[in-house]
Amino acid sequence: MKKKLCFILLAISMMLGCTRTARFYPVQGPLSSQTPLPVPTAKVTFGLNPGNLSVVLSDGEVCKGRWAVVPRGQVPKDATATNASTTIGMQSEWDTVYGSGFYVAHVLGAKYYARTTATGDRGTVLNVEMYRPENVETGGNLIAAVKGVAKDNKGNIYKLVLQ
Repeated sequence: MKKKLCFILLAISMMLGCTRTARFYPVQGPLSSQTPLPVPTAKVTFGLNPGNLSVVLSDGEVCKGRWAVVPRGQVPKDATATNASTTIGMQSEWDTVYGSGFYVAHVLGAKYYARTTATGDRGTVLNVEMYRPENVETGGNLIAAVKGVAKDNKGNIYKLVLQ
């Protein structure tokens, strides 16, 4: 019994401080046409909800935010891109990065769906959303299944890739 309790406490403590590196690949907007492509990096802290996000943009500006899971809403079985309620979500950005209808088919109503607004020390505002499918085979690495998008106040849309 004591071994089982120690194992559980160890597993919980490891999850509380899990930090991953993320890359923000510009897919649309002014940054997407630059050569070489500027790819900002971020540190994302996972564990218990909420977590932290710190992004270093290509010009050195640092944007910080605290992400939280989006509460699940009722999604009608016949939801389509034209009748789905998205409130403040970034439906068009998801569809731009992952293909038409992706948001409604995968993200809307997902259990593991989080968002944040990260503000920079030089005025940049970066809206970020992440999602992980519920039933996915990842060989034990659930973070590898996370997909994400971001949009800044300068007209750039990014694909977020966790490593």
